[in-house]
Amino acid sequence: MPSHWNIPALHGNAGSVEDWLRIKRSTLVLGVKKGLAMRPNGRSAHFIAPSSSNGCAMACAYCYVPRRKGYANPITLFVNTDAIGRAIARHAAAQGPLPAPDQIDGGLWVYDTGENGDLSVDALACDSVRDLVGLFRTIPNAKGSFATKFVNRDLLAYDPQGKTRIRFSLMPERIAKVVDVRTSPMAERIAAIDDFVAAGYEVHVNFSPVILYEGWEADWRALFRALDAGIGPAARAQLRAEIIFLTHNAALHAVNLRWHPRAEELLWRPDIQESKRSEGGMENLRYRAGWKGRWLARFRALLAEELPACGVRYAF
Repeated sequence: MPSHWNIPALHGNAGSVEDWLRIKRSTLVLGVKKGLAMRPNGRSAHFIAPSSSNGCAMACAYCYVPRRKGYANPITLFVNTDAIGRAIARHAAAQGPLPAPDQIDGGLWVYDTGENGDLSVDALACDSVRDLVGLFRTIPNAKGSFATKFVNRDLLAYDPQGKTRIRFSLMPERIAKVVDVRTSPMAERIAAIDDFVAAGYEVHVNFSPVILYEGWEADWRALFRALDAGIGPAARAQLRAEIIFLTHNAALHAVNLRWHPRAEELLWRPDIQESKRSEGGMENLRYRAGWKGRWLARFRALLAEELPACGVRYAF
């Protein structure tokens, strides 16, 4: 096939959307990653590394990855992880030392290795994640980073030696039960943090996506308290957070209406959303700028009240 996200039997078949979850359970796409360039980021990481996967076996209703794909989003694994690793190593070598501490990291260049998938899930199917964790052990001036919504305890044996940052994504459980389909429960994610810190990972959290609805503040306060109660001193001392408010998309809205319309009651809110062109050139929906600023300030105030030691690396 010419492209992993344009397979006629999947993405060109409108009927596939009726089997959105079955396809994720039963279909695996293998491909070769062609583009190996690093993309500057400056938010969550210094650079976005070439992805070793695209799509996911989970089915979060707000995920941006399927917006270009049409009617299906099974997991794609790229088989040339060795080439991806060599490209990362060459790029890091050319950077030299990080000139000064910044909001991304205090001393190392950070490469996001999981922009288009969930590496904890990928590790169930292949060794690419183990290889990437091992790669960053050998690069003196860089670390890897990826966000996850799935607790895969096999990763505890990967020996990251402080050179891989895992960001556990968290949101209020009652909302996650609607939109975080096929993911690990919040309590399980929180309970894993201490173990991953003990195993040598740097562990941060993503409060993502922040979805606005009646009662959101009380739900997030309860989550902050559960997080505070669920981690020990070592995890708390290194904990940092990213805050990312929901971004949605009209094409994804149309797909979701056919397999999970209940989620769209939370995600599709044109009364408080506005259109905005993304960096990738897509027309997305985000919360209206003037209101979002006030809501973000309120969110940060809640976090400061409940978890004052948790610094915010990035908020959007």
